[in-house]
Amino acid sequence: MRAMNIAATGMQAQQTNVEVISNNIANMNTTAYNRRLPEFTDLLYQNLQRVGTFSSDNNTIVPSGIQLGLGVKTASVYRATEQGSLSNTNNTLDLAVQGKGYFQIQLPNGSTAYTRDGTLALSAAGQIVTAEGYTVLPGINIPSNALSTTINSSGQVSVTLDGQTTATVVGQLNLANFPNEAGLEAEGNNLFLQTASSGAPITGSPGSTGFGTILQGYLEQSNVNVVSEVTNMISAQRAYEMNSKVIQTTDSMMQTTSQLKS
Repeated sequence: MRAMNIAATGMQAQQTNVEVISNNIANMNTTAYNRRLPEFTDLLYQNLQRVGTFSSDNNTIVPSGIQLGLGVKTASVYRATEQGSLSNTNNTLDLAVQGKGYFQIQLPNGSTAYTRDGTLALSAAGQIVTAEGYTVLPGINIPSNALSTTINSSGQVSVTLDGQTTATVVGQLNLANFPNEAGLEAEGNNLFLQTASSGAPITGSPGSTGFGTILQGYLEQSNVNVVSEVTNMISAQRAYEMNSKVIQTTDSMMQTTSQLKS
């Protein structure tokens, strides 16, 4: 009976659904986390009577036919990239991107990663780095005698040095955009890598056309809506239970059929 296999695909799909939801809930407090959304598609169909075929010698056409579905499969799990809320931290090197754009990070192997997590700090050499110590491109050094550091909405980094009354510009932070943000590959640690699906990065200064602005002293929060996630989890649980009930019912029907044969 097809029903048992169909219900099994339904249970597998809902298991994936719950796994995605659980990851969203686990990252509800992760800086700049984008919630994931699973998408499902139906599987192939078996045509017992193909629609549009002739049913008689008089060219009578079958109006609907008989098609039996074979279940469901996971098509994709994509990121919902809407802006998360901004939280005031008052930390000098905490930066939030308002709008589109990713900070560019140099990994130890020399490749470039991208992130919206603006939890930055200074290395022992005075360079602006991520929480993991990765260099934030283009590699900006803050002098050790700097009294204050200011990063404006356009990404310009200025410092006030001891004995000076005017600020000195020490660097410029740029952002990167992608034709398809959802195509970026998540690497963990809030980092993403370019892929063939994301397209090549387009870089520019914050505030220019197509790029968001930078807000100093703020961090972007996760865009997970806990109420929606719990609702989705309950719905997935119910769907899983219904599919398991189909398997139980199918098994009972097969037992009945077996008893009739005996």
